[in-house]
Amino acid sequence: MAKLVGISGSLRQGSYNSALLRNAAGLMPEGSELVVDTIRGIPLYDGDVETAEGIPERVAALKEAIAAADGLLLVTPEYNNSIPGVFKNAIDWLSRPPADIKRVFGDKPVALIGASPGGFGTILSQNAWLPVLRTLGADLWSGGRLMVSRAQTVFNQDGTLADQKIEEQLKTYLEGFVAHVRAARP
Repeated sequence: MAKLVGISGSLRQGSYNSALLRNAAGLMPEGSELVVDTIRGIPLYDGDVETAEGIPERVAALKEAIAAADGLLLVTPEYNNSIPGVFKNAIDWLSRPPADIKRVFGDKPVALIGASPGGFGTILSQNAWLPVLRTLGADLWSGGRLMVSRAQTVFNQDGTLADQKIEEQLKTYLEGFVAHVRAARP
């Protein structure tokens, strides 16, 4: 069983990226599972807080979930042509202390997808993640890309996918990523 953790980089209640993640969880290939987790509750990174109080409980729990998973799916919005601050902040916390980076991210298969109301999907945000993931030593899967554009036309009011073509693209993407995860496992 390939077990993945998926995280949306949005805190918004009606987030297209959170909807995309929930849909992904329901489209996983046989013999695999996607556990949806959240960055909600992660405070702003502050080295003084880390020194005085240690790693926040919410951060520690998410770190353990990622470390125990076979792979990680990051579902990224695009804010001002780049990574959302709340998502980058979460990854910054998850990389603390530096001695934990290898345990949490080292050689961990990671995939990126995202949805945006704009016409280019999340191409710039996904590209902005590349040096971050490289620095963390993650195994970025580049066998496919999924950038959902004009997201307001792709989802139903309840967050389910209304666009059959996008659903098929997501399913194919997940099949490729899970195959990569399985091949990367010792």
